[in-house]
Amino acid sequence: MIWVDTLVQGILLGGLYALFAAGLSLVFGIMRLVNLAHGDLIVLGAYLILVVVSATGMNPIFAAAVAAPVMFAIGWTLQKVVLNRTLGEDILPPLLVTFGLSIVLQNALLEGFSADSQRIGFGALETASVPLGPVTVGVLPLMTFGTAVLTILVLNQIFYRTAIGRAFRATSDDATTASLMGIRPARVFATATGLAMVVVTIAALYLGTRANFDPSIGPARLIYAFEAVIIGGLGSLWGTLAGGIIIGVAQTLGAAINPEWQILAGHLAFLIVLLVRPRGLFPRGKD
Repeated sequence: MIWVDTLVQGILLGGLYALFAAGLSLVFGIMRLVNLAHGDLIVLGAYLILVVVSATGMNPIFAAAVAAPVMFAIGWTLQKVVLNRTLGEDILPPLLVTFGLSIVLQNALLEGFSADSQRIGFGALETASVPLGPVTVGVLPLMTFGTAVLTILVLNQIFYRTAIGRAFRATSDDATTASLMGIRPARVFATATGLAMVVVTIAALYLGTRANFDPSIGPARLIYAFEAVIIGGLGSLWGTLAGGIIIGVAQTLGAAINPEWQILAGHLAFLIVLLVRPRGLFPRGKD
C-alpha cells in the first residue's frame, strides 16, 4: 500500500511539473526559443498573485485571474520588443538575452521583496484531503493535476482548432511563407509568448500555494520544466504532461527509498529516458 501511495503522489506531483513546463513547451514548439528566464517568470507570477492577495484579501484563484492579463501583457511586450529581435538561425542570442533577463528578474525581486521566503495562503484547502481508492490524497495536489490536464487540453484545442492556432502552426512550419499569406509572424510570436505567460500564472498559483518561494528558486523550476519538455518530446504538450509525471514518480520513489535521493532520482530518470529515446517519448515530428 505504501508503494501505491508513493506512485499516486508522484503522479500528482508530475502535474505541477507539467504546469511548469507547458508554457516552455508551447514557446519552443512555435518559435524554437528556449527561454532561460522561464522559471523566474513563474516566480514573478507568484509574487504578483501574492501582492493581489495581500492588497485585496482576494481568493488566490481570483487573484491569479487578475494577474493573468498582466502576465500576458508582460509576455507580449517582452517578445515583441526584445525576443523577436534575437530570433534567427543562431540559437545563441535568445539564450544570452533570456539568461540576462533571468538575472535581472532575480535581482529585481530580491530588491522588491527581500530574500525572505513567502507563501500564498489557500485556507482549508492547504490541508484538506479526500479518499481516492486505497489511498488518501490532498485536495490541492489533486487540483494541481486536474488543472494541468485541463490546461494542456485547452492549449491543444487552441493550437489545432482555432484561427490563432493555425497561425501558430503556419509560422512554426515556415514563418516566411506564412508572412506571404498575410500572417504577421512577429505578432503571432508575441501572442504565443503572452499565452505562455497565462500558463505561467497558473503554474505560479500552485507554486505559491503548495510551497514557500523566494526570488532565487526560478532556475530550479526551469530545470524541472526543461526536463519534462525533453522527456516528453520537444513541442509535444501531452508529452510534457508525461514527462512531468515521470519526473514526479521518480522523485517520490527515490524519496521513499532514501529522502536524500529525491532530486537525484528525477535527474536520473531524465538521463535514462534520453539514453533510450534521445528525441523524447513523443517528439512532435512523429505525432
